[in-house]
Amino acid sequence: MSSVRQAGRPGSAQDVTYRFLKQRIAELPRDGGTFLTESEVAEAAGTSRTPVREALLRLEAEGFLEIVPKKGAFVPPISDAEVRAVMEARELVEDWCVRKLAERVDEAFLGELDDLLAKQREVVDEPVRFIEFDRAFHRAIVRRAGNPVLAEFYESLRERQVRMGLRAVAGSETRAGTVLSEHAAIVEALRGGEPEAAGEALAKHLSSTMTALRVEERL
Repeated sequence: MSSVRQAGRPGSAQDVTYRFLKQRIAELPRDGGTFLTESEVAEAAGTSRTPVREALLRLEAEGFLEIVPKKGAFVPPISDAEVRAVMEARELVEDWCVRKLAERVDEAFLGELDDLLAKQREVVDEPVRFIEFDRAFHRAIVRRAGNPVLAEFYESLRERQVRMGLRAVAGSETRAGTVLSEHAAIVEALRGGEPEAAGEALAKHLSSTMTALRVEERL
């Protein structure tokens, strides 16, 4: 991963380090806890320890990690219960969004989704980039539905989704291909202007994601 200096993104040292850390946490396997120390993060980020300390405090307040005195910051594994909670939240938001979009299909937007699928196919052997395009695909649908409150809430799930998605793709040789097929089915349902079919295609996709994460769905 690039350092903060290499990334060259605008903002205060604390803000840039905060974004750097969130991305790093997002790439950690969901089923293993990890300790991060200020010195290690400062070296990796190419910054001093002060903005790292401030960023860690922000992330602790958001529930991404726990600061353990004299040990560092512990990034806990994501439990099955949390996976279910996030996936249930996703389904509630995304189901409404795909059905809304299917009622007023837009060819220009469908072209945007096709482009995202094409880019995702190009990086099928690169889990991190594959999941970045996966998130871009779903985010585009949520934003296009036109409800900024839902879009903001959905964005708050991003880091947890990235960690979950990486685990699902990296843990199976066939998962990436399945994701692409399921995304294509969602696009085709939207293109056909069929809200019910769009909802069903989405539900199938999220259900198979749960299976890939080896988490049983509750009845």
